[in-house]
Amino acid sequence: MDNSRLVAITVVEKVLNENAYSNIVLGLELNKSELNDKDKALVTEIVYGTLKYKYTIDKILCNYIKKGIDKLDSFVLNILRISIYQIRFLDKIPSFAVVNEAVNLTKKKSNIGASKLVNGVLRNYLRDVDVHYYNEKDDIERLCFEYSFTKALVKLFIKQYGSTVAEEILKGLNYKPDVTVRVNTLKLTYEEIWGKLIENGYNIEKGYVCSQAIRIIKGKNIENNLLFNEGYITVQDESAMLTAMSMELEPNLKVLDLCSAPGGKTTHIAEIMKNTGNVHAFDIHKNKLSLINENLKRIGITNTTCEVMDATVYVEELFESADRVLMDVPCSGLGIIRKKPEIKWSKDISNMKSIIETQRKIMDNASKYVKKGGVLVYSTCTLNKEENEENIQWFIESHPDFKIEPVFYGEFNNISYSDKGSVTILPNEYMDGFFITKIIKSW
Repeated sequence: MDNSRLVAITVVEKVLNENAYSNIVLGLELNKSELNDKDKALVTEIVYGTLKYKYTIDKILCNYIKKGIDKLDSFVLNILRISIYQIRFLDKIPSFAVVNEAVNLTKKKSNIGASKLVNGVLRNYLRDVDVHYYNEKDDIERLCFEYSFTKALVKLFIKQYGSTVAEEILKGLNYKPDVTVRVNTLKLTYEEIWGKLIENGYNIEKGYVCSQAIRIIKGKNIENNLLFNEGYITVQDESAMLTAMSMELEPNLKVLDLCSAPGGKTTHIAEIMKNTGNVHAFDIHKNKLSLINENLKRIGITNTTCEVMDATVYVEELFESADRVLMDVPCSGLGIIRKKPEIKWSKDISNMKSIIETQRKIMDNASKYVKKGGVLVYSTCTLNKEENEENIQWFIESHPDFKIEPVFYGEFNNISYSDKGSVTILPNEYMDGFFITKIIKSW
């Protein structure tokens, strides 16, 4: 068990101290370890849970460490963090076992003095069953502690959505996400792929919104499965699937995907077009294009090319060359906290101007690349209205030859259709937070 905790602490340290991406560093550390599947699952639970509830955990720890947690050795602090997470949020591990594991690991990797500190803090926490760690009369403090978000994020969501919807967003962003896959109907039918997943021992359900989606409720890592490796399925959230579905795609079109890595939406576009026409996938990072090419090869896509391009820089050769253009712009990522909980702590929401400037440059260039009568789709995985509705309003006001064309995915509690035609997808147990707007070049 010690080794499981050590791997978990290593991942948490790299994410919080070195700004590593949780999914990437977790995968690397698990692959390096000799842990069995059960222990790997425990490490994954501890890592994502600790990152998700860091605000709440730190608030608790500050009650027992009078000098504050900032002066603690990082390794000791993260032992305390993962231990509080296990005691407070996991019921499958006895509290005494968590304390013993933490103390022994601290002795082994730090020193006796640190192990006594860890023992004292955890045992004091266990004794103090009636302690209140925040002002219960302050609703913002309650939301911060209960859902483990910074005050800045809580205030942002309340300001933009109101208190009731804001709390639903906080709740939705804390759901543990299931894996969702998109079926590749270029190779097999939905029903055939469904049957093969059942044969491979997966517990599955139909998608929540998308007809091409299958939710993996239980089963081994899908990316190690033959069905994935041979391109029958692609891991993609249903919110992201709606993007390509909004583009009014048909065979033999020319499509530009301006910010395409890692290629989930690019390959979806190509699949919907049945491998006809031309899809041009661009990304500013050359190393990320290899991810797209890997996906294209795995899925069997032949109508798509990949090139390095900075979407904020205008390319004259692309002027009015495309029938469809996707602007899945870089954003603050506030809608995908379910999958990347470190976004809670890594994003400085007070410094959004530079990213909005980038988004608007991409939008302006995209407007020049699409043909008259063609379709632009703007999408983000954030819930920040400055990057969403306000960008669309700016675009329509500054580009009078474009108009919004509303899209409709069905009536769902978490999908909000604005009067102006944009769509906001609120996070829930099935979907990430997302924003999509379809825009037509009318003349």
